[in-house]
Formats: sequence, C-alpha cells, structure tokens
Amino acid sequence: MMVLVYTESEEGTFKKIAHEAVSYAKGIADMMGTSVTAVSVNGGNSEELGKFGASKVLEISNDKLSKFNADAYADVVAQAAKKEGASVIVLTSSANSKFMAPLVAVNLEAGYVANVTELPTNTSPFQVKHSVFTNKAFAITEITTDTKVIGLGKNAYGLKENETTATTEAFSPELASEDFSVNVVSVDKATDKVTIADAEVVVSGGRGLKGPENWGMIEELAETLGAATACSKPVSDMGWRPHSEHVGQTGKPVASNLYIAIGISGAIQHLAGINSSKVKVVINNDPEAPFFKAADYGIVGDAFEVVPQLNEKLKAFKAQNA
Repeated sequence: MMVLVYTESEEGTFKKIAHEAVSYAKGIADMMGTSVTAVSVNGGNSEELGKFGASKVLEISNDKLSKFNADAYADVVAQAAKKEGASVIVLTSSANSKFMAPLVAVNLEAGYVANVTELPTNTSPFQVKHSVFTNKAFAITEITTDTKVIGLGKNAYGLKENETTATTEAFSPELASEDFSVNVVSVDKATDKVTIADAEVVVSGGRGLKGPENWGMIEELAETLGAATACSKPVSDMGWRPHSEHVGQTGKPVASNLYIAIGISGAIQHLAGINSSKVKVVINNDPEAPFFKAADYGIVGDAFEVVPQLNEKLKAFKAQNA
C-alpha cells in the first residue's frame, strides 16, 4: 500500500508547496516501507518531483482541468488513489486543497485530518499531530479508516531532497458531467507581487502607520526582503489597503517563515491568523502592546524611524553578500 500525493501547480509550474508535500509523503513512505506516487494535473517537469522523493508520477493533461474545480480535481485524485491502491493520500492545506480534501475523503470513505504539522507519531495505529483552535494548540489524532487523507500545514515540514528516479505514466481519469456543475468563469489576481499564500516572508502594517499615504515604507521593506505585504483588519476596513491583504482569524491565515508586524497592537483575532508563522518580529511604540507577548523579537520604537533604518541596513547587508 503506497503513498499518493497531489502536487499543485500553476501555469505549468509546480508550486513550492507541491515540493514540500512530496517531501512529506516520502517521509511517510519511508516509515511504512513503501513508495510515493505523485499526481500532476497539467503540471510542470516531473523530474522535479523525483528530486523530492516521488518514484512515479501520474501525468494528467486535460484542458477541462485548466482551472481548478474542486469536484473534478477530487474525483481525479480519488481515481488515482484507487488505481494505485494508495493507503495514504497527502494534500496540502492550501485554499484549493482544503476545498477538495473532504470530497476526496468522502469518495474514498477515508478519515481526513487537516493542518498536520509533522510526520505521523505512529503508523500502526496511524496517529498525526495537527494544529487546532486556530493554531492555539495541537492535537494527536488517530485515523482508523483503511485509507487516510492528510492535509499538510504550510511550511510545516519544509523541503527535503530525496533524489529518486521518477518514472512517468500518462493517466486519463474519467470525468463525469456532474463534476463540472460549477465552473470557474474568470480569475483575477495580482501578477506583480508576492502573494500572501506563497510568501515565506510577510511584512504587515497596522493603524500605527496613521494613513495609506505612509504605506510606501512597508512596500519598500517588502521589496527588499522579497516579501508579501499584509495588513490588520482595521486597516482594510478603513480602506487603506485591499481586503485581500487582511490577515487574521477573519482574514487570510499566514504560516510564513518570518512575519514582521509594524504598528499592529496584536488583537487576539490577528494573532490567531498568524500563530503558525515560525518567527515573529514586532515593531511598535507601545511597550504594552499585546503583540510583544507573542513575538520572538520586539522593537519598541517609532516605526517611522525604525523601519527606514532597518531597510537601509538590510539593503547594505544584501549588497555585501550578493
């Protein structure tokens, strides 16, 4: 019984989370003494997946699947799992995968656990650790069904190279008309910025910036770091920044390697959305700001003085280490 992993791609290129999912699937496969088969839907170079541990890639090329459709993609993954006799199916915890994972689980009569943070603590019984209560705690859950579906948390496992020679096989799943009862008409997205979902570094601003006219220093720091920009809920509510940049419990969750909060007090709803970030840096002129209690590093000071200096130091460091 092998491990199947769905590899997300965009415009013919595998996303970083696809490589992380394959790395994780390989870790489980090693524990179980089996191999990894990857499912690629209109994806990129399959040799990339072998680099992270996939020994076989099912390549699906179908114009009907050019845009993500949860019903259709779930059907494809379930058919691949049945074809390969997979006992474990690894997905990510991206918005798309969270949408289709329950559908995959129902199709396969499988147990499903999302936001998994590490390799199983045991494979017999099969137990996984995952974040719960908006990342405030962890739980160990046992999956008792014959088939298991796992949603790997973003940046939870990292990229681990496991050089494997991946064989490829064309796969043509049967697509039913009911899979397309809901269709994507169009997709609008920013193309000139790092997206919050894919960013390893996020620079976020709050009301402490006093107005949208001061957002230039946030964007400049983000550009220096190759980061995405984000904001607190009040900022998006006031129209200073688009709602697509709002992070927190009622906005987008962030699980970046580095999260820099500038002029954000740290309300519990905001912290709930960024708790999965590995390193949190806070810049605020209020030493009593709640965010400092959750921060790994904190700077008490005026953002209008601290951020420009920080940006200059980072630029100088990059120039010296180019």
